[in-house]
Amino acid sequence: MNYDSILSYIKPDKKEKTEVEELSNKIINLLDSLSLEKDIPSKAVLVGSVAKGTWLSGKADIDIFLNFPLDTSLQDLKKNGLLLGHECIKKMGGVAEERYASHPYVTGTIEGYEIDFVPCYAIKNSSELKSAVDRTNLHNIYIQENLKKDQLNEVLLLKKFMYGVETYGSEFKVGGFAGYLCELLILEYGTFEGVLKAAAHLWKPGLIIDLEDYHTGENFTEPLVVVDPVDKNRNVAAALTLQKMSEFVAASRNFLGNPKEDYFSKINLKGNFKLVEKLLTNRGTETIIISFKPPEIPSDAIYPQLKKTSDSISQKLSDEGFIVENKGYWTDEVDLAVLILELSSGSLPEYKKNVGPELWNEFHSTKFLEKYGNKAYLEKDRWVVDIPRKQRDVYRFLNYYLQKENIHHLKTGKHLKKKILEHYEIQNISDFMGKTTHPEILEFLFRFLNPGVHLWR
Repeated sequence: MNYDSILSYIKPDKKEKTEVEELSNKIINLLDSLSLEKDIPSKAVLVGSVAKGTWLSGKADIDIFLNFPLDTSLQDLKKNGLLLGHECIKKMGGVAEERYASHPYVTGTIEGYEIDFVPCYAIKNSSELKSAVDRTNLHNIYIQENLKKDQLNEVLLLKKFMYGVETYGSEFKVGGFAGYLCELLILEYGTFEGVLKAAAHLWKPGLIIDLEDYHTGENFTEPLVVVDPVDKNRNVAAALTLQKMSEFVAASRNFLGNPKEDYFSKINLKGNFKLVEKLLTNRGTETIIISFKPPEIPSDAIYPQLKKTSDSISQKLSDEGFIVENKGYWTDEVDLAVLILELSSGSLPEYKKNVGPELWNEFHSTKFLEKYGNKAYLEKDRWVVDIPRKQRDVYRFLNYYLQKENIHHLKTGKHLKKKILEHYEIQNISDFMGKTTHPEILEFLFRFLNPGVHLWR
């Protein structure tokens, strides 16, 4: 397949490159002059995909690291890093927002671009590492020294393909491939097609890629292991889930079997709320939505708490005897968070079977019979008794466990727990669909119904 037509719109043109380069240089010069003016020992460095020439057109998030000497205290690094970031954004007429990774940093929107100002230590190798972000300078140098000029396009194709099949992004919300991981895969396999062919035919859980032959891959347990060339004790693919690794393998096989340009764009899901409601109700299941306002915390903190809560509620339902066919979660991170549970039925029989000890265990058999008497019976050689359920209706069951006095039985994130206790709603899918018009909810529900839709074209 000829990729020129794809590269024509994913590769930044001369105008975009010049614009990004000039803005980056302007900001770096301003930061360095501010450092001199305020007597702060910091050196601004452009890092990330913009510095490496591996950013997709229209997605130039500019990352600027403020490098401090190793003898700088962490307190001074945080304080002065934030000070320089805020001051720079203010002088450039931008809008600032503080965020948090391994330590606080500042994000600013300047001239239409999102710029991250991240304080770090100026390390020469991984043995000097003081915080996780310190490696980024080393990543920059490694890629610039090892990635050939003609491989830049290969990285762009790989990133755009992963974006199209929804496996790009190492944040918890996605659990996919990071940009640096894409660059290392191109170094390992040479080309975009080389990566896809390897994934399609050779990859399986436990695969180790070790570009610098450190032989430390066996120390990691994740599905894919890519030993960091600048830090032998780090797996670059640690955030990649088995789900997203598997989806990438499947999409690679599909593309190689029938290459289409459509794979380089996200699939366009068409439909309306009435159609989604009809599809869900026609499945013959009970689909329940628990909705509440999300907590005001960073997105990378919200999604783990949503998953934890969803898993815990699902497990509690299963323990009671409800059959959970499917589950999921979604949030716009501002006004609405939802947990969705699809059950084979919303009600249970009046009695549940309680399996007791084997007949041959006389001691425990006696205890069991003392408790249940002639209500007990044998199934082969085990004592069994049918006991009345405390909760038969799923809505009553969920309401019971979401009350203040009972929610401790669930494993919820502390921020989510607080918001649920403030206010929540439990509705069946029809009632929920009748009240919401959020377009992203529609897309989420489509994907809930068709979880593999993005793997084919």
